Amino acid sequence: MLLRNVLFLGVGFVYFASPVKNEDFKKCKDSKFCLLHRDYASSTKSPNNLQTNYIIAKDSVNLINSELSAHIINSAQNVTLDLKASFLEGGLVRVRVQELNPPFPRFQGPGKYSLKNGEEGLKKIPETKISLKSVSSQDGYKSHTVAYGSNSKGASLTLSLSENPWSIRLLENDTPILELNTLGYFNFEHLQDKKSQPQESNSTSPLDWSENFKSWTDTRPKGPQSFGVDISFPGSTNVYGIPEHASSLSLKTTKGENRMYDEPYRLYNLDVFEFALDTPMALYGSVPVMLSHSKDRTVGVFYMNSAETWVDISKADVSKVANIYNQILGNQNKVATNTHWISESGVMDVFLMPGPTAKDVFSQYASLVGTTQLPREFSIGYHQCRWNYLDQNDVLSVNNMFDVHGIPYDVIWLDIEHTDGKRYFTWDNAKFPDPIEMQNTLDHSGRKLVNVLDPHIKHDDNYYISKQATEKGYFVKRNDGSDYKGWCWPGDSNWIDYTNEEASEWVSQQFSYDRYNGSTPNLFIWNDMNEPSVFNGPEITMEKDNLHFGGVEHRDIHNVYGMLVHKATSEGLRKRDKIPMRPFVLSRAFFSGSQRYGAVWTGDNAADWEHLASSTDMVLTNNLVGMHFIGADIGGFFGNPSPTLLTRWYQLGIWHPFFRAHAHIDTKRREPWLLGEPYLTHIREAIKLRYKLLPYWYTLFYEASKTGIPIVRPMWVEFPENTSTFDITSQFMVGSGLIVAPVTTEGDSVTQVIKFPKEQIFFDFFTGESILGPETKDIPTLLREIPVFAVGGSIIPTRERSRRSSHLMRNDPYTLNIYASSFKEIKGTLYLDDGNSYDYTNGGYIYREFVFKNATLYSKEAERPESEKSAEYIAFKKSKKNIRVERVVVKGMRNSFTKAIISENGVNREVEVTCTQKISGVCTVRDPGVLITEDWSIRLIQ
Repeated sequence: MLLRNVLFLGVGFVYFASPVKNEDFKKCKDSKFCLLHRDYASSTKSPNNLQTNYIIAKDSVNLINSELSAHIINSAQNVTLDLKASFLEGGLVRVRVQELNPPFPRFQGPGKYSLKNGEEGLKKIPETKISLKSVSSQDGYKSHTVAYGSNSKGASLTLSLSENPWSIRLLENDTPILELNTLGYFNFEHLQDKKSQPQESNSTSPLDWSENFKSWTDTRPKGPQSFGVDISFPGSTNVYGIPEHASSLSLKTTKGENRMYDEPYRLYNLDVFEFALDTPMALYGSVPVMLSHSKDRTVGVFYMNSAETWVDISKADVSKVANIYNQILGNQNKVATNTHWISESGVMDVFLMPGPTAKDVFSQYASLVGTTQLPREFSIGYHQCRWNYLDQNDVLSVNNMFDVHGIPYDVIWLDIEHTDGKRYFTWDNAKFPDPIEMQNTLDHSGRKLVNVLDPHIKHDDNYYISKQATEKGYFVKRNDGSDYKGWCWPGDSNWIDYTNEEASEWVSQQFSYDRYNGSTPNLFIWNDMNEPSVFNGPEITMEKDNLHFGGVEHRDIHNVYGMLVHKATSEGLRKRDKIPMRPFVLSRAFFSGSQRYGAVWTGDNAADWEHLASSTDMVLTNNLVGMHFIGADIGGFFGNPSPTLLTRWYQLGIWHPFFRAHAHIDTKRREPWLLGEPYLTHIREAIKLRYKLLPYWYTLFYEASKTGIPIVRPMWVEFPENTSTFDITSQFMVGSGLIVAPVTTEGDSVTQVIKFPKEQIFFDFFTGESILGPETKDIPTLLREIPVFAVGGSIIPTRERSRRSSHLMRNDPYTLNIYASSFKEIKGTLYLDDGNSYDYTNGGYIYREFVFKNATLYSKEAERPESEKSAEYIAFKKSKKNIRVERVVVKGMRNSFTKAIISENGVNREVEVTCTQKISGVCTVRDPGVLITEDWSIRLIQ
């Protein structure tokens, strides 16, 4: 949270709020390298100018150890670049380009941080399964084709490398699906030794060794080292991803006559106060992953670079070179989405993900950077937060009022004011005289506490964290080697250098109970301001020429810094107990791989209808690129929402994976009971619905942790061939079983237009009314709820008993809600574990599959290797042996049934069935007495 017009008083800050100031942040014209590469791309537009300065050196192409290597010659500057294309398991191809013989090493990229097992964890396809074929053209240059496997549908995958001009195409059954440099935008500023360069040695002027923005000067001691490359998606008109931006789900064009933005999308983690909407400007996180979807396929790219990056997008006919290539092969692609990626430093490092389905791309990306960690079960419940709850009595009063008004919740949060003068790992003893007793009181109802902990450290010799970090040399340095100092909440501050593994481990150790006084196992952490936010720095962040461990410049790792803060905090919580427990840590800044460490949120939004609507675009975009555990501040961080807006925000927020209300210190208190009726009732019912569906949510989180599939999804993920869903965000999927259509316009009664895109049955989640698709229907929507529909063919588990927290529901029975279908098999799953430990990694969990066919419901163990039937599995199953299914509800039944035959452990018994045909045919089996841990069947009898 950042406030403009900050007045420094020596002992702290006085804060005055004002909206985002665009002039505080760079546009492309303010970044020399962005302007350079955009101009270069413009110069290649002419079909007569496809010959560039970059060609493959003759006879330099080799295939060795599952890697295609070649030399790219920059004829204008007589520099040789090294190109390597590695063929990885899962059909991925990694393409890297850098100087062959640089005067000093480039930063090799964030692979050690972002890749789940580091560089050494990448597995290549065996060389015996790869073949190379080269064909010469009339000009003496060659094209090289590598056949390296097939995709999940059995289509062949090949990579084609053309020498002049150099370009790469990834092909599926000889159809190009991904292309690099077919537009000729590739341009590489090579490293130079400043001391040995004459003033006018080449096109790089002496002024390029430094760069100014407003009152700041970036010394750029290594000189210009940027690069750019075009990546094209033939046959596609829709691309998604590259968060974080307050933009649309389907990304907008930034180049061309009909462009929607004049600026490229920017990836550069920044603290942007009350961010503007419908803009490509950078925000708090950066995930350089883009997906392209058409009715034929989904493909993706992971552009692994942690420096400042800009991305242009245009829609056009396929490139001239590719068009010739298509004519030769007889391909029919007539359209393409072209993108231009521009980075300030590092190496060009691109992973090509061939799909062909969206779920394949999710799995391919997850194989590189990992999946969302399975969270603590409490953390998917409701979180209550504001800046700041005043004191211990305030916290306990709010906690009590939730019980008074019958509203479940799991976590209450404390912001920076809980500390002793913004010194993290401390408490204000006057406000919080007994934090352990406070946490224990919360624990009586199964509730938790979260404290904020930011990366800036108050510069104070009497503050033990500051003193020890200074003595140990753990702070980020200025370019002269002294400790970097800037302004943030405590006033003068230093920043821990988390790239120093010793410093990162030292921070993790501070979370031990004997060091973090007043902490208990019931305390969890929130990392804010970790972009990093520096109030008196350029663009409210750290200078790029600052130095990290090993002499790495901040420009090289800026976008990964927040993830390293998140990682150290997560590891600290995990290690503080003798038996490690799953941590919960929320981070504002993030990068590819952050999902392994915890949750994130969309940042400092505003209390208006536009931010409410935009939150879903942002949440869905992040889910597409692996950042699943995300939500937006309920109600808007800035401003005071009307009761109607706040109600609608809760009704949407329950459908985002991370569900937290949060508000600025200057806003009015807005706990649900303060709104009065009817708003209190509507909000209470929304929150209760979240808790009712926690079994479904927890199962989705587990499946995401195994496969990388998003928890909330755009419609096209489940309906990939229906082009009308490709840019819809007025409705979205929660798992594969639910469609949610949030109300984002003002009014107590609103008509929602809902698209049911496929020939199957959909059920109103609240009334049970069935609708046969494909259909577009107007749904009148009153303030009490928003439209939610179950997809026919789904089985959704719920827990129906209202409790004060998720912890108190852990042994409650289940209801299985079956939604019939004539078009697809009716299936569902349920996952449960202890909700806290890592025992599930050794088999300590229950994972059930339910199938309903021929009027019979079957429960069986979902796929589990025999090796996973471990001691942990046996113990956990025994601990849940008495949890039963208390109700089975089948909706959409055409026939009435009077009884059911239950078969369990070889014994049959008969129970009563109640059916009604009032709406769409509902049959209920009450208390069938079957156990959630066992195999059984329930057969309905007429």
